[in-house]
Amino acid sequence: MHKKTILIVIPTILIAIVAGLIAVQIINFPNISKPEESQIQSTSESEPTSDDIEEVIEEAQAEDEEESLLTEEIKDTVKHVVDDAIGIFLKPDVRIVAIGDSLTQGVGDTTDNGGYVGILENTLKDNNQSVHVENLGKRGNRSDQLLKRLVEPEIVKSIQESDIVLVTVGANDIMKVVKENFINLEYESFVVEQTQYSERLREIFDTILGINPNSSIFLVGFYNPFEKYFSDIEQLALILDDWNTAGRTISSEYEQVQFVPTKDLFRNTEENLFSDDNFHPNVNGYKLIAGRVLNHIRPSIERIEEDNTTEDETEE
Repeated sequence: MHKKTILIVIPTILIAIVAGLIAVQIINFPNISKPEESQIQSTSESEPTSDDIEEVIEEAQAEDEEESLLTEEIKDTVKHVVDDAIGIFLKPDVRIVAIGDSLTQGVGDTTDNGGYVGILENTLKDNNQSVHVENLGKRGNRSDQLLKRLVEPEIVKSIQESDIVLVTVGANDIMKVVKENFINLEYESFVVEQTQYSERLREIFDTILGINPNSSIFLVGFYNPFEKYFSDIEQLALILDDWNTAGRTISSEYEQVQFVPTKDLFRNTEENLFSDDNFHPNVNGYKLIAGRVLNHIRPSIERIEEDNTTEDETEE
C-alpha cells in the first residue's frame, strides 16, 4: 500500500540524518537553533520537492562545515536516507491504471478532458484526493489484443504499482462480428463471438491478478450506441444485454472484480451524449460514465486510505 503524505517533513529527515552522524561520532552540534515553523509545515496542496528538502539539509550542514569532516561513505548514507524519504513523500495515496479500448483513451471527447478517465482524475484531485491516474487505453483494442498487451513491460509495471485497475473492452469484439457478417448478420454470429470473449475476459482478469493480487478491478459495461437511431431493432439491444450479462457474471466470479453498468445512463434522455461519429460518447456522456465509475470505486479508495493511515500509525 502507498504511504500517506507526511505533513511534518523536514524535522523527520534531519533527525534521522543527525542521529546517524552522531552515532558514528563524526559531528557534534553544540548549539542548534530551532527551525522556523515555516520550514516544517507542508500541506497536501504543496508537497515538498527534492530541492526543498536538500536545501534545508545543506543549510544545516553548512553551519558546522569546518568541524564536519564527513567521509564519502557517510555522504552516501545521508543521500540514501534523503532519496528514500523523498520517494515516500511524493507517492500518491491511490494509484489508478485504466486499460482497454477507445472508451478508455477518451475518443469522442473534443474538450481535451481525456474522456471518463481524465474527468475522473480531475474530479478526485479537485476534491483534494492524492491520486495518480495512468491512461493506457488504445483505440480499436479487442479483448484478444488487450490480452496480448498485458505482457508489455510498461503495462506490467503500471499494474504492479496500482491499487485500482479500470477496464473497458468488448465493443470492438462486437464490431468485428458486424464487419465480418455485414451482408448476412445473424444473432448466432454474436453468440459464438461472445463465448470467446467470455473466455478471454477471464484470462484478462487472471493475468491482472497474477501481476498484482492486491489490485481491485472494475469492468465498465456496455452502453447501446445504436439506440438513438436504431431503437426499433430489438436484436441490437438484446445482443448488448447478453454481452453485459456475460461481463457481470464473470466479474462476480472474482472477489476483487466489480462490474460497472453504464447502459441506463444513455437511455431515455433528450440530451445529446454522443460525439459526431454517433458511436463514442461526447464530454457529457463521459461525465456520466466517470460519475458512475467514481461511485463504484469510492469504497475502495476509502479502504486504501484507511489502510495507509493504519500503516502510518503502526510505524510511529
